[in-house]
Amino acid sequence: MSLKYQPLVSIGMPTYNRAEGYLPLALDSALNQDYPNLEIIVSDNASTDGTEEFIQSRADPRLRYIRHKESIGGTNNFNFCVEQAEGAYFLLLHDDDLIDPDFVSVCIEALQGRPDTGVIRTGIRIIDGDGHVLSQSENSAEGLSFEEFVRAWFTGRTAHYIPNTLFNTEGLKRLGGFHSKRYLFQDGVALLRLASELGRADVRDVKASFRRHGENFGAHPSRALAWAEDCLYLREVVMELVAEPEREAVYQDATTFLCRKAYRQASSIPGFVDRARMYGQVYRMFGYSQLPPPLAPRSWARAFRRRLKARVR
Repeated sequence: MSLKYQPLVSIGMPTYNRAEGYLPLALDSALNQDYPNLEIIVSDNASTDGTEEFIQSRADPRLRYIRHKESIGGTNNFNFCVEQAEGAYFLLLHDDDLIDPDFVSVCIEALQGRPDTGVIRTGIRIIDGDGHVLSQSENSAEGLSFEEFVRAWFTGRTAHYIPNTLFNTEGLKRLGGFHSKRYLFQDGVALLRLASELGRADVRDVKASFRRHGENFGAHPSRALAWAEDCLYLREVVMELVAEPEREAVYQDATTFLCRKAYRQASSIPGFVDRARMYGQVYRMFGYSQLPPPLAPRSWARAFRRRLKARVR
């Protein structure tokens, strides 16, 4: 690799009790980058499983380890990594996700020497707990305006996950780090604000892996409700940022995408009655615009939808 522009890139890794699980894989994916100017910040949220001993066994001058004596919470740990970052660009790499060995180098190459770009994005693959690929999608957003990019995200033509996005560190710090109403879509909010203000660079190829497993898919009504509220908040942010004459079309795409996201979270609630109640609540929260998915028998689902429609009238 022969890049003329090689700014320091920070990889922040918040972790908690995964020394015997995914953390070694995630850390190796960061340490094995072919990009030369790198710092890796591991922020340990008061782990009790030997994380400190594991990190100390990985002596590397690029690696910086901080252990919190008491838990500071997930989002606070994310933002602690941001605060500690000294690089021009920042990646939040969760301790169960992975990046390809050339992730950072292809992202920096995509900048083409433009130091003030807001975000750099690649394609993404979804893997399961054992590392098997469930799906993958290229990033087809190159050359799109901000409004076109937003619509591409909300219509499935490009996908956003935290490990496939490199953030402008200064811009991210200016936003106060990662924040949203319920601290679930905080990375999406940061993506939209920085892309709108400072622009994007896009890499088509798939260069990062998001791991989907039981621990990161909520199955409780309160969490499903929090996701619905954060989806609505993200829509508010979108409408604040997009310009006419795209606002109406973007609003419709955002509503469809985010409502379905809220339904997917609700679908993991195990109890039939609780799941049905949450479907109804999501339906109301999104203005009765998107019908819920089937709960079980199709005849019951049709009757459920008719009752919901009747309430609107």
